[in-house]
Amino acid sequence: MRQLLRQAREGDTGACGQLVEENNGLIWAIARRYFGRGVEPDDLYQLASLGFLKAVRGYDDAYGTEFSTYAVPKIAGEIRRFLRDDGTVKVSRAVKEQASRLRRLQSEMESELGREVTVGELAARAGVTPEEVAACEQAVGPVDSLQRALSEDGASLGEVIGDEGIEDRVTLRLSLQQALSQLPDREKQVISMRYGRDMTQAQVAAVIGVSQVQVSRIERRAIDLLRREIL
Repeated sequence: MRQLLRQAREGDTGACGQLVEENNGLIWAIARRYFGRGVEPDDLYQLASLGFLKAVRGYDDAYGTEFSTYAVPKIAGEIRRFLRDDGTVKVSRAVKEQASRLRRLQSEMESELGREVTVGELAARAGVTPEEVAACEQAVGPVDSLQRALSEDGASLGEVIGDEGIEDRVTLRLSLQQALSQLPDREKQVISMRYGRDMTQAQVAAVIGVSQVQVSRIERRAIDLLRREIL
């Protein structure tokens, strides 16, 4: 497990896929908590999977906690953030106040140290657990820039599509450019904003005038089309 986590953090898409497969039960278990709230089960699963991958890329053994313990609030938080943005979940005042306190403390620590602080350092100074920091981050938005995943941490579209079996990255890049030119306009627009301009699904939805769930579906459809063209 630790080796897979390390490989995934280093950008190994195969390791990411294996981790998702091995933890599919956990991902579904958390997604099921939110059934019946107006979001399709498959979309909840996709959100839970995204939260899981964020946990994979953000986890560090130095946090002093098991990966599953760290991952659960990240997975649930990804779904809750979507539901919150969609108007389904209201964030309590206490959580908002805690997030505000953590942001202030983070700023003070970074001024003192002259660098970004880790989740573990922030949690220790605040007198809370790393899981509480992660849960707070997911409930009201990022407390800091410590954990990024997928497009948020600079993952390329090529990494998301997967390039196993393609040894020449130049060929992959040229093939990707060609495949992108073949996408329908809406899919091309979404991919351009998500991976060219590092916009979140919520930001894309606001620009093109559709729901975040629709953006997620368009993005998945576009990536499936690109996979078929390239691989």
